Amino acid sequence: MNATAKILTYELQDVLRSRGVIAYAVFFLLLTEALLQFGSSTASVLLSLMNVVLLLLPLVSLVFGTMYLYNARDFVELLLSQPIRRPHLFGGLYLGLAVPLATGFLAGTCLPFLWHGVEAASHAQTLLVLALTGTALTFIFVALAFLIAVRFEDKARGLGVALVVWLFLAVLYDGLVLLALHMFANYPLETPALVLTLLNPVDLARVLLLLQVDISALMGYTGAVFERFFGSLFGVGVASAALLVWLAVPLFFGLRRFNRKDF
Repeated sequence: MNATAKILTYELQDVLRSRGVIAYAVFFLLLTEALLQFGSSTASVLLSLMNVVLLLLPLVSLVFGTMYLYNARDFVELLLSQPIRRPHLFGGLYLGLAVPLATGFLAGTCLPFLWHGVEAASHAQTLLVLALTGTALTFIFVALAFLIAVRFEDKARGLGVALVVWLFLAVLYDGLVLLALHMFANYPLETPALVLTLLNPVDLARVLLLLQVDISALMGYTGAVFERFFGSLFGVGVASAALLVWLAVPLFFGLRRFNRKDF
C-alpha cells in the first residue's frame, strides 16, 4: 500500500502538470456558471448539466484513460523493473487518473452553486445525486478504459474500441431498449425494463437523475415503474450495488490482464 501511495502521489502531480484535468475542470466551471447566469431556473440548469454529464463525462473518461495508459507504457516498464508488485502499480495508475478527473468534475460543477446558491432543498438533493453519479461514472469508465488499454496492444485499435463502447452505452443502448420494449409491448415488461437499466451504467445514472427532477411522468408507464422501484430504499441499494459491480468487474479483469501482460 505504501508503494501504491507513492505511485499515486507521483501520478497526481504528473496529471496536474499535463493541464488536461485543469482544462476539464475549467470547462465544467464555465459551463455551470454560464447556465446559472442565463438559465431560467436552477431546475433547468441541473437538467442541462445532466445531459452534458451523461454524454461527455463517459467519453472523456474513456478516451483520456485509454490514451493515458498507452502513453505511460515506458513509465510502467521502468517501474516493473523495480521491486514493485503489479497490483500496487495498477492501483496507483488507476487512482492517479480517476481521482483528478472526479475532483475536476466536482469542483467545476459544485463551486458555482456554492457561490450562487440553490433555490430549494430539493435542488440541493438533485445536485448531490448529480455529483455522486458523475463521480461513479468517472471511476467506472476510467476502469473500462484501463481494461481496454491492457487488452489491446495497438493504440489506434484501443482508442477505436473505447469510442465504440462509449457510442453503444451512451447513445445506441437506449434506442435498442426502446425498440425491444416496443416489439414486446403486449408482454409484462416491468422486470425486463429494470434489468436492462441495471445493465448499463449510463442508463442507470440517467434514470436516477431524472427521478430527482420530477419529470419521470413524461416517461409514461415505464417511468412509473422506475419511480416506484428506484424511489424506494431497496431500489437505491440495488442501484448502488449495480454501480459497484460495474466498477469492480472491469477493474478485476483489467488487473488480471495487467498481471499477465508481457511489457
